[in-house]
Amino acid sequence: MQLLRSILLVFATTLLTLLAYDSVLPPVSTLMMARTLTLKPITRRYVPLEKIAPAMARAVIAAEDGKFCGHHGVDWSALGYVVEDFTDDASDRPHGASTITMQLTKNLFLWPGRSYVRKGLEIPFSMVLDLIWSKQKIMESYLNIAEFGKGIFGIEAAAQHYFHKPARSLSTREAVRLAATLPNPKHRNPARPSRHMASYAATIEARMWQQDTHCIPVARKRRR
Repeated sequence: MQLLRSILLVFATTLLTLLAYDSVLPPVSTLMMARTLTLKPITRRYVPLEKIAPAMARAVIAAEDGKFCGHHGVDWSALGYVVEDFTDDASDRPHGASTITMQLTKNLFLWPGRSYVRKGLEIPFSMVLDLIWSKQKIMESYLNIAEFGKGIFGIEAAAQHYFHKPARSLSTREAVRLAATLPNPKHRNPARPSRHMASYAATIEARMWQQDTHCIPVARKRRR
């Protein structure tokens, strides 16, 4: 009974937090809060999806979650990859492993690192998140709290830091390089990509226009 009460309390807290983020507060990640509490600097400026280059949403869908518009927070057909993800190093994830929604859930409510306990919480939380938020809200929040470098959070801060321009002005090449940074942001530099990173970015660019992005209308706009 105590366990059931604890689970219900966690879900109730999660629901209230999501509603607050949806209507009042810009989302922040647990990693951002941890850096703030330990007096480590962070750079982040929240921007709406309409002020982010269309190629950016397409690039992260191609890189991180090709079925983003088709699943309900969890890609059940790829759960085998999620298990494999525990043994991966911080390099390129298998395509379709943890969905964008699952990564957002982890960033908003859970802790970094890999464990079956965290993954067990991540799955139902992601389904709740997908139920409450629209796909556009999920994408906007993901792009605004993702880590793109040490202390660099969100696409606007990343665009300014690496390319000295706002997120809405990113080119397709810059967008795919930023997407290629996500698996290992503390060790990759989109402004100076390694040969391996450049090759991975080229792979993302090659498949980004083949992805289903009907749930993110702004992502359907082409830009050179």
